[in-house]
Amino acid sequence: MTASEQHSHLNETLAAIRPVAAECIAEAAERQLTLTKPPGSLGELESIGNRLAGIARCCPPPIPDPALLVVFAADHGVQAQGVSPWPQAVTRQMALNIVSGGAAVSVLARSHGAELRVVDVGMLEPVDGVEDRRVRSGSADLSEGPAMTEDELLQAIGVGLAVADEAAKAGFRCLLGGEVGIGNTTASAALISVFTGAAAEVVTGAGAGAAGEMLQRKREAVRRGIEVNGATADAPLAALAAVGGLEHAALVGLMLGGAAHGLPVILDGVIVCSAALAAQALCPAASGYFIAAHNGTEPGIVEALRALDLHQILDLGLRLGEGSGAVAALPLVRSAAAILREMATFSSAGVSGSTV
Repeated sequence: MTASEQHSHLNETLAAIRPVAAECIAEAAERQLTLTKPPGSLGELESIGNRLAGIARCCPPPIPDPALLVVFAADHGVQAQGVSPWPQAVTRQMALNIVSGGAAVSVLARSHGAELRVVDVGMLEPVDGVEDRRVRSGSADLSEGPAMTEDELLQAIGVGLAVADEAAKAGFRCLLGGEVGIGNTTASAALISVFTGAAAEVVTGAGAGAAGEMLQRKREAVRRGIEVNGATADAPLAALAAVGGLEHAALVGLMLGGAAHGLPVILDGVIVCSAALAAQALCPAASGYFIAAHNGTEPGIVEALRALDLHQILDLGLRLGEGSGAVAALPLVRSAAAILREMATFSSAGVSGSTV
């Protein structure tokens, strides 16, 4: 597609996103009270089930199955600042490990029956076996100027939109986002700082192992990138191009496309949640379709989840990325829908309800 066509596709997607159905959420909450359990006794499972009803616009909601996990892979020019102890070759090596079935997310996807796609949207070099939809060979150094041009940004978002369209057409009922890319927690911290207003020092964590002087360099790269580019939440596309990554842009497309198709989108950790902030800035109604899998250990995710108004499902100290937390939470999301669909009511089971 041309840049104009990509922009039109994005605008059409944004226009197609409806707020989740508040009346169906209310209906689900009422139904929860009729099920054979004390009110609220299933905790977050009840909240997730209610959210799924709003997303599906019906109560009870369908089981979000089959599910598709999409891992977007890209490299980052900001690694030139020495922000990660891992060489950029690891991006390609891990992408290959995922498609070969040896990564943690590969194991989890098999265990929980999620289909897995790995999409190269911007690695330095292509990898045999990894789906090639590369926009460019790695982003530019965000600490010295924009990480992407506007055209490149729209192309990367377009990759995510296309994948969401393909998934919906293929009958998937749930999308999960993941990523792989050395240096991407630096871009994520910058996005979170821009979209939440939190200081770079507050939201920038160790990522894959930055400590001491390296962590200080990372924080400075985030601060300088925002300043040099004049990134602001008031111009979300420009901010995403300035300090985001190609995989962040593709994730934004996936999320917006999923919302436009009325599909729940399970978010992984800090990197995916940073992209979700950009998606929300572009279309506030889109965040109603998001489900937060976990809170991780990166400091920025606390600010991101607060801004997204989401509460995580898992609190397991996860920090791997790749979509591993999202797929780990998938069985609980399915269970939340099953409770509303299959659990007996007090009247149908002949069980006495509370008299209080």
